[in-house]
Formats: sequence, C-alpha cells, structure tokens
Amino acid sequence: MSTKTGNEATVEPTGEQGIRVERVFDAPRDRVWDAYSRLEQLVQWWGRGNRVEVERWEFRVGGHWRFVEHADGEAHGFEGRFREVSPKERIVQSFEWDGMPAHVAIDTCTLTDLGDGRTKVVTESRFHTPEERDGMLQSGMGEGIEASYRALDALLARSS
Repeated sequence: MSTKTGNEATVEPTGEQGIRVERVFDAPRDRVWDAYSRLEQLVQWWGRGNRVEVERWEFRVGGHWRFVEHADGEAHGFEGRFREVSPKERIVQSFEWDGMPAHVAIDTCTLTDLGDGRTKVVTESRFHTPEERDGMLQSGMGEGIEASYRALDALLARSS
C-alpha cells in the first residue's frame, strides 16, 4: 500500500519493518548531493523549510548530527550518526526523533542520476519492530517529508 504525500513523493511500507520514500527532483545529482551534504543548504529545506537549529553536524562516517526544528511555537529534535557517506551516491545513518525516544531507525538514502538533469532520491528506513515503523508512519512523517521536499524544490530552483 503506497501513499502519495503530495504531487510527487511516494511513501510505502516495505516488509514488516521498513518504509520506502521515493521522489524525483528536477536537478542534477551534484546539486541534490550538495543540498544533502552542505549544511548551509541542508538547513534551508530539511525541517519543512522551518527554522532549524544545528546543535551538531559531523558529516563523516561515525559523525554525529542533531537538529532542532522550530515550528508553530514548538521544537522538535532529531539526531543520528553517519554509518556510510559515499559522495554523490549514498548516505546511511541512524535516525531518532525526540517524539519517539530510543526508537532508532537506520536510513539509507540513495541518489540516482536519471541522465536528463533529474535525480531520483530513494530513502529506505528500517525499524526494529513493525510497531515502531507504524508509529512513525502515523506520526505525520509523510506530510513532513513532502513539506521538506517542497522546500528542497525551491532551494534547487533558486540555485540552478
């Protein structure tokens, strides 16, 4: 069962413990990679376009990151550690949301050059249990991802 969260992103459960998010961006892979890996760009889109406070950013294998998104008078913290960083191709990291503490997912984000100036981004998240996966799906994750991706579209359009 896949769910469209907006015009383009697809969010679907996979197996008993996974979630797959797929989206195509109208920008070359180098530009999309920069938006994911360069902090000054990442903070412009990552938190649905809201103000993001960076408490930690170590973009390297073993590095720790922690962001706090500020929206509607509330703060939402997220953090993780990088397991793999393969430039322009793949990022593997842990992901934990303060709203579900100690429920850590492993996210694998793959960027594929479609050869026509567009890039497909696929993020596969793996949770420890089906209940954790379902809790994340029910948290409004899909709408949050789509809002962030719209902010990423705007960033990519400005910098093309």
